[in-house]
Amino acid sequence: MHIYDMIIIGGGPAGYTAALYASRAGFDTVLLEKLAAGGQMTLTGDIDNYPGFDEGVDGFTLGMKMQQSAERFGSKTEYCEVLDVDFSKSLKKVITSNGDLYGKTVVIASGANPRELGIEGEEKLIGKGIHYCAHCDGRFYKDKTVVVVGGGNSAAEDALYLSKLAKKVYLVHRRDKLRATKTYQEALFKSKNIEFLWNSEVIQFISDNRINGVKIKNVTDEIITEFSCDGIFISIGRKPATSFLKNSVNIDENGYIIADESTKTNIEGVYAAGDVRTKALRQVVTAVSDGAVAVHYAEEYISKINDRM
Repeated sequence: MHIYDMIIIGGGPAGYTAALYASRAGFDTVLLEKLAAGGQMTLTGDIDNYPGFDEGVDGFTLGMKMQQSAERFGSKTEYCEVLDVDFSKSLKKVITSNGDLYGKTVVIASGANPRELGIEGEEKLIGKGIHYCAHCDGRFYKDKTVVVVGGGNSAAEDALYLSKLAKKVYLVHRRDKLRATKTYQEALFKSKNIEFLWNSEVIQFISDNRINGVKIKNVTDEIITEFSCDGIFISIGRKPATSFLKNSVNIDENGYIIADESTKTNIEGVYAAGDVRTKALRQVVTAVSDGAVAVHYAEEYISKINDRM
C-alpha cells in the first residue's frame, strides 16, 4: 500500500500552491482534480489583481502555469472525483473514482461552485440560455439581449464583460444598491447599454427548449414584469464543494470548512485552503497564501509523527 506524505484535493490556486511547496519540501505529493488545472479560476477571462502580471493574465493560463510549477518539482496530478474520505485514523484515506489513496496529511482545496437560482427548469436549460460564466459563454450573445442576476463583484464583472458584446444587458438585483466595489460600480453606471432592475428577482424562466425570456418580480410592490432575452447569466455567489466530506471535519452553516488562518481543521493532519474554508476574502492571492500556510503546518505535523516512529 502506497502512502503519500500529502494528498491534495482540488487543483485550483490553493491546491497547486500546496503541491508546489510540498514537493519542493521533498514530500511525496499527489493532487486530485476532477476537471482541469485552475479550478474556478479558469472561468475568469482576465485576472488583473494577481501580483506579477502587469497586463493581467487569463485564468486558464495562470492555472496551467501553477500546475507546471508544482509538477516541475515532482508533484503528481491525478484526474478523478473524490467520493468520500475517512479521517478517523492517523493514516488518512481518500476514496476516489480511481480507487483508494492513503496519506499522512490531506489538504482540502476543493473550492466552491456557482450557486443556482433554484427555479424550476434551471438544470434543463443550462447551456440552452442559462449560464454561470460570462467569460466562457458570452461570445454566443454578440448583439443580443442578456440578463445578469446578482449584485456583487462577480455579477458586476460579468455585466461589464457582456456589455461589450451584447446589445442590451439587464442587471437584476434584490436590493436597491450593489455590493460590488466602487471601481466596478463606476464602470457599470457609465455603460450605456446596462439597465438596472433594482429590488427585483427572477421568478420564472420563459422557454421553448431554450431561454427566450424571464419573469421578474419587484420585491417591494410585487409587480411582475416579463422581459424578452436571449440568455441569462447567474452570478449570485458560490457554494463550497464539501459534500464528499460527509461531516468528517467541522463545517459551518453555509457548508464552509471551519479553519482559521492556520488552515488547520479540527482533525490533526487535515487542512483547508482557499475558497472552501471560512475566511473574509476569497481571491486567488488569498488561496495561494493558504496553500503555502497549509504545507508549513503539515511539515510540522509530519515531523512530529515521524519522531514517534
